[in-house]
Amino acid sequence: MVSDGVCERNRLGGPLMITLNDVDVQALGVPSEIIGIIRDAFARDYHKTLHMPVRTQVPLADGGILLLMPAYDSEMEVAGVKTVTVTASAGVRAHYELMDGVSGAVLARMEARWFTDLRTAATSAVATDLLARPDATTLGIFGSGRQATAHISVLPLVRRFKRVLVCGSGRSDVDWFCKSNRAILKLPVEPVTAEECVRESDVICTCTTSHDPVFRGEWLRPGTHVNLVGAFQPHTRECDDETMRRARIVVDTYEGAMAEAGDILLPLKSGAIKREQIVADLHELASGNRQGRTGPEDITVFKSVGCALEDLVTAHWIYERAKR
Repeated sequence: MVSDGVCERNRLGGPLMITLNDVDVQALGVPSEIIGIIRDAFARDYHKTLHMPVRTQVPLADGGILLLMPAYDSEMEVAGVKTVTVTASAGVRAHYELMDGVSGAVLARMEARWFTDLRTAATSAVATDLLARPDATTLGIFGSGRQATAHISVLPLVRRFKRVLVCGSGRSDVDWFCKSNRAILKLPVEPVTAEECVRESDVICTCTTSHDPVFRGEWLRPGTHVNLVGAFQPHTRECDDETMRRARIVVDTYEGAMAEAGDILLPLKSGAIKREQIVADLHELASGNRQGRTGPEDITVFKSVGCALEDLVTAHWIYERAKR
């Protein structure tokens, strides 16, 4: 399943180092399995074994950004770091390096664009499974890029959706996007306006590069669950104050959310919400220590900025599968 010539013994005679490109990673990655390992990772008390600083953001030329996401887990005895560049000219580029946590030997180097798409959508799926109503039947997607594609593919693994609504950007061919995903999912996938997408969906995923809200919170029906995925800087957001004011909010990690999530930081600054509306992080939710949804009428929001734990367990699982 892995490309020829991807394994080499390191110069110190240590374990095999495996090099994987995006095609290899996609061949090895099993979305249902990644959902499970990410849920298990958040459910355990990882704070006792994981060293995970909030990611470093380094500005690049012309508004680009370099992201560094390191982590080490003493229980797994592995470490890793993901580097991501986001630029206007080349879009997103990402790579992951997995290391033995004892010797420091490099175990694997892998391209991480599809890897990041998969682990992000899998984390949204974990949150959706824990927060969305069991009877959810309509999935709404904002965006029509890589993350939108990943979320359309992965979220049906945790809910039995009967149709998908897509609000694309004016820069994309949303009709082609819907047609191609319709063929894959064997479900109705329809282009709609932002208002239609929000008013008619039970689960909504915002997978955009927008710096400003993509819908109005007043359109949300009681009982809706929202995954906010795209924004990852303090000054950017995909939802408005009204959305957050009406919601019970869950974050992937408190540290990341309070450092990077404009969707939360901006309404906190304006006074639209209070800190108490963040009812749990994903560890507290997955471990059962706190409750997200309290009833069928609750509007729930999961704000994801992404964290190195998701990358580490995904990379380790892919590495172990590549060795077989």
